[in-house]
Amino acid sequence: MNVLVAENCGFCPGVRNAISIAEEVLNKEKCVYSLGPIIHNKNEVERLAKAGLKTVSNVEQIGSGVDIEKFSPVVLVRSHGASPEELAKLKEKGLTIVDATCVLVKRVQAIAQELEQQGYKVVIIGDANHPEIQAVMGCVREPIVVSERGDLDKLPENGKLGIVCQTTQSVEHFAETLGAIATRGFAEMKVINTLCKEAIKRQKSAVELCKQVDIMFVLGSFESANTRKLAELCKKYNNQTFHLQNWSELDRMLLLSKKIAGVTAGASTPEWIIAEFVENLTNLQDNGGSG
Repeated sequence: MNVLVAENCGFCPGVRNAISIAEEVLNKEKCVYSLGPIIHNKNEVERLAKAGLKTVSNVEQIGSGVDIEKFSPVVLVRSHGASPEELAKLKEKGLTIVDATCVLVKRVQAIAQELEQQGYKVVIIGDANHPEIQAVMGCVREPIVVSERGDLDKLPENGKLGIVCQTTQSVEHFAETLGAIATRGFAEMKVINTLCKEAIKRQKSAVELCKQVDIMFVLGSFESANTRKLAELCKKYNNQTFHLQNWSELDRMLLLSKKIAGVTAGASTPEWIIAEFVENLTNLQDNGGSG
C-alpha cells in the first residue's frame, strides 16, 4: 500500500505562533495559565501541561490560593481569542496578559465591532459553541449566530445585516449560508470574507487527495472545528474517510483490501502526530499487509 500525505496539512501559522509564545513564556515564568486550551489538540495541551502550563475554563480560576501568594501569574490568551469582558476581568485582577490570539481571529473581532458601529446587525456564520465565535460575540451587542437553517428565523425582517464568518468554515458552507440569508427579507447586506486562507488550502488539498485514495485518514482533535470540517468534506467525496486523533486509534481492519491511503491533518495537529502515523502505517504495510 502507498501512503500519500496532503500537500497542505498540520499546524497553520496562527497555531504555530501560539505554541511558540506558550513555550517562550513557560521558559521565563514560573506560573503560567491558559484561558481555555491554547489550541484544540489534547496531545499538544498535555505536552505543554508537563512544561507547566495550567489550563483553566474561566477567569475566576486564575490566580487563586498559593499561586497568587508566591508568584505573579501570567495568563495566555489562547489562539481562539477572548472577549473584551474576559480581558477586563484579567486586568482587574492585575494579572499579566500575553496575547496568543490568531491575527485572523482578531480581524474578525475588529470587523464585527466596525460593522456594529456602522449600524449593521452583526451576523456570524459559524458554531455558536466554538470559543472563536464566543469571543467575537463578546465584542458586539446581541449578535446573531447562524449555525443551522433554523437560526435564519432569528434574522430581523428588512434588517441591515453585517455578515462575517468563523475563520475555519468551508467556502461551500459560507456560500450556501449566504445564499440562504439572501432569500430572506433584508434591507441591506454587507458581507466581509473572514475565512482563513490556510484553512481553505488544507480543505482543497484534502479533497484533492481523498479522491485519489482507497482510504482517507484525517488526523486531529475531535474538538478542533477545522479538523472536523476536513473530515466532513473528505467524507463527501470518499466514504472511506476516518477522523482519528492519533495512531493509537487506528483499527487495522479498516486497511483490509486497501492499496492507497491518504493522510491529512487539521491546523492544530502537531507534526509529530502526522509523522508517527505515516511512519507506522508505512511500516505496517511493508511488514506484510494489514493483518
